[in-house]
Amino acid sequence: MTRGPVALDVGVSYGLPRAGIPAAGSFRTWVAAALHGRIREADLAIRLVDEAEGRALNRHYRGKDYATNVLSFPADLPEGVKLPLLGDLVICAPVVAREAAEQAKPPRAHYAHLTVHGVLHLLGWDHEDDVEAEAMEQLEREILAGLGIEDPYREA
Repeated sequence: MTRGPVALDVGVSYGLPRAGIPAAGSFRTWVAAALHGRIREADLAIRLVDEAEGRALNRHYRGKDYATNVLSFPADLPEGVKLPLLGDLVICAPVVAREAAEQAKPPRAHYAHLTVHGVLHLLGWDHEDDVEAEAMEQLEREILAGLGIEDPYREA
């Protein structure tokens, strides 16, 4: 575990109108919380997209023909190349808004959760089986609690 603040460069871009979407600074805060104590330096990009772009990306990269809430694309650097490039996140704003409403969660809290979730994927965390899923969910709970956000897995 590393100590101290993370040297962080987060680029946030928008493929849709920004109304109802948290400010770029919020995404940077959530990324920093997810990385705190785990790595010292990171560069990543976050793109917020509409449903059409989200669906196209999910279909192309995962073979799933629907828009999903968050996609994570870890950096694939050549062997021996040491850069702080962590990867990219794609967050589908309409899916996030719909899920937040369905789950009776504040949209901002759901954006925070999905950002943390995506960053953990960039760090190599996964949820392919029950043991991995529980470990990842517990870490998400801890990170979000540190941000004053309720447990995203709590039943409403």
